[in-house]
Amino acid sequence: MDDQDNAGQAGAGTDATLANGADNLPTIGMISQYVKDLSFESPNAPAIFQTQNQPAVEVEFGIAATQVGEEVHEVTLKIEVRSKTDEQTAFIVELVYAGLFGVRNVPDEHLQPFMLGEAPRLLFPFARRVLADAVRDGGFQPLMLDPIDFTALYMQQLQAREQAEAEGAAGNA
Repeated sequence: MDDQDNAGQAGAGTDATLANGADNLPTIGMISQYVKDLSFESPNAPAIFQTQNQPAVEVEFGIAATQVGEEVHEVTLKIEVRSKTDEQTAFIVELVYAGLFGVRNVPDEHLQPFMLGEAPRLLFPFARRVLADAVRDGGFQPLMLDPIDFTALYMQQLQAREQAEAEGAAGNA
C-alpha cells in the first residue's frame, strides 16, 4: 500500500512539473569530447636527451566557446607547453581539446560562466592525460599539469574587464 502511495506521489510531482507538456527545465550535458588538434615536436632530438639539467616548462591556456548548432556549443581548451633545457628547446606540445555540450533552457547570464568556467573544468582531466601521454611518447617524463580552477580564472577576468570598463567610463566623463 505504501509503495502505491509513494508511486502516486512521485507521478503527481512529475506531472505537475511538466503540466504544460513542455520540458522547460535548464539542462546542460556533455555530448562528446575529442582531440581537435595535437602537435608534438622535439626540435633538438637526439642531443636534448644527453643533457642532465632540469627543464624549465612554460604552460599557456586558452579557452573558447562557440555555438555550433541550435542547442549545441563547442568548448575548446587550448594548451601550449614549451620545455627548455640550457636554452635548448626540449619539446613543444600544442593541444586543442574540445567538448560538445547540449544546452537547453539556460539563461544567457548563466551560459557564459558555464562555458568558460565549468566546461573547461570537465574537459581538463582528459586533456591533461592526452598531453602527458604525448610528452611520454616523445621520450620525456610525462608532464602532469596541476589542477586549475577555471571558474576562479573566469571570475578574475570578468572582474578585470568590468574594472577596465568602469575606468574607461570614468575617463570619458
